[in-house]
Amino acid sequence: MTPNSRKIRFLRRHIPEFACIPGCHDCCGPITASSEEMARLPEIDEKHRSTALAAWNCPQLGEQGCQAYSERPLICRLFGTTARLPCPHGRRPENMIEADIERQIEAWFDATPHRLI
Repeated sequence: MTPNSRKIRFLRRHIPEFACIPGCHDCCGPITASSEEMARLPEIDEKHRSTALAAWNCPQLGEQGCQAYSERPLICRLFGTTARLPCPHGRRPENMIEADIERQIEAWFDATPHRLI
């Protein structure tokens, strides 16, 4: 396991979870992810990827919602847990993300190359 993978695992454990509205995918637009995060996602063919991006959707979004929910990138996990990325329906965890963890995630984003999924 690489240091970057360990950091992702640590940050994932410290992002609070909450229940989304079943069937909602309002936060599931095009996103970027690191190479470590990309390696955990199911492969998507270029035609499906292009069609999803043209519709401003995430290529991992399927008819039943996110097809990679358990392995979704950090940016996806942040929606609704911080005032900077609010859930459009007002959903949120009981306790929002800790300021120190949010700063660590910001630093990780700044230091880690990302590409469009």
